[in-house]
Amino acid sequence: MTTAPADITSSYRPVAPPAEQETPGVVTVIEPKSGWAALDLREVWHYKDLLFTLASRDVKLRYRQTALGAVWVVLQPLIAAGIFSFVFGKVAKLPSDGVPYILFAYAGLLGWNAFNNTLTKASTCLVSNAQLVSKVYFPRLVLPLSTLGGTLIDFGVAFAVMAALMVFYRIVPHAGLLLLPVWLLLILLLAVGVGLFAAALTVSYRDIQYVLPVLTQFVLYASPVAYAVSAVPIGLRPFFFLNPLSGVLDAFRWSLLGTGSLNVGAVGYSALFGMVAFVCGAFAFRRMERRFADVI
Repeated sequence: MTTAPADITSSYRPVAPPAEQETPGVVTVIEPKSGWAALDLREVWHYKDLLFTLASRDVKLRYRQTALGAVWVVLQPLIAAGIFSFVFGKVAKLPSDGVPYILFAYAGLLGWNAFNNTLTKASTCLVSNAQLVSKVYFPRLVLPLSTLGGTLIDFGVAFAVMAALMVFYRIVPHAGLLLLPVWLLLILLLAVGVGLFAAALTVSYRDIQYVLPVLTQFVLYASPVAYAVSAVPIGLRPFFFLNPLSGVLDAFRWSLLGTGSLNVGAVGYSALFGMVAFVCGAFAFRRMERRFADVI
């Protein structure tokens, strides 16, 4: 009597080679960033497409359902320049450094509007995008930086009107015009720096969005926008130039119209103040960023 051979295949279990065996799990530790790494500008650049999309959206939303559209970019500074020309030029008889007062005032408003528009939009960018902030991850610095796109477009349109006014009043540009982008950069740097700090505070304290417009009105009349530096008493000028906008706005008008002289010390102070404001504002923004989604 013979016995059938056992089915050896039923007990066979394939053994994976050592290279294919499961390796121990890798533990990833996520820690908050600190120091200069907290800014992480490379991450912001990685989201550059989102930044450009938000910038174009803000421009479209601003002029949607408006009868005049982009014409408001021209009308607003022209109307304000006309009012300043009447009040400060005709009534108060303040000097305009040898150029027509409306042209003088429009040049000052060109720089001031770049500052004011950027600061206003940057300070409210988080609150106005609350649903986006609370549901989707992206570097929050993208929101305030995206406001620069609309500011630059508005500046370009208003600058074209400024060029037309200079041709009409026969104002010949001088070599200082080449420095105009530098002054614009310093103005935007200061506006973004203050705007970052204001945006972070607005998330927790909504009063900021009501207080800020009042404060900017005080800064407007404390800056050489509607009047020349020569109209300020000599004894008060050191205090006048404590305002970081005074030096750079005066240099801005000097580049456009050649009025007055370039105050290098005041411009240097404005540049230093703007850089410090931007760095401090960015660090404050990133430090408070972790609470935005919970509080907003």
